[in-house]
Amino acid sequence: MSPSQAHQTYSISDLAREFSLTTRTIRFYEDQGLLAPTRVGRHRVYGNRERVRIRLILRGKRLGFSLAEIREFLDLYEATEGERRQLEKFLAGLAERRRNLAQQREDIDAVLHEIDNLEHQCRSLLAGQATTKPRTARDS
Repeated sequence: MSPSQAHQTYSISDLAREFSLTTRTIRFYEDQGLLAPTRVGRHRVYGNRERVRIRLILRGKRLGFSLAEIREFLDLYEATEGERRQLEKFLAGLAERRRNLAQQREDIDAVLHEIDNLEHQCRSLLAGQATTKPRTARDS
């Protein structure tokens, strides 16, 4: 990052436009403790730190992490213990997310198999009804 980028500031509208978010979403992230813009009068002023954090928040959401989990990862990054602890925590979170997704995949496969069975049964019943002569009032 160049020195000019390090001190660049952004308005809430700039970041909303860049990340295709609403300003309300960005304010919500601020309320959740994920962002901490500086204030100039009544205006929020976002720096590169917040811009990077929004990028990380969106990546975490895509991976299926809750905002609380994302906040924990971000807080660990800023802790004095350094990057190692954050990476270890992130790896544990990724492993847990992978386990959850694998279970969801198994559940989805089981439901799809059940749907296939029911569909086959329904088609067999329909095929059997098509070969039998329809009953009329005189047949009774």
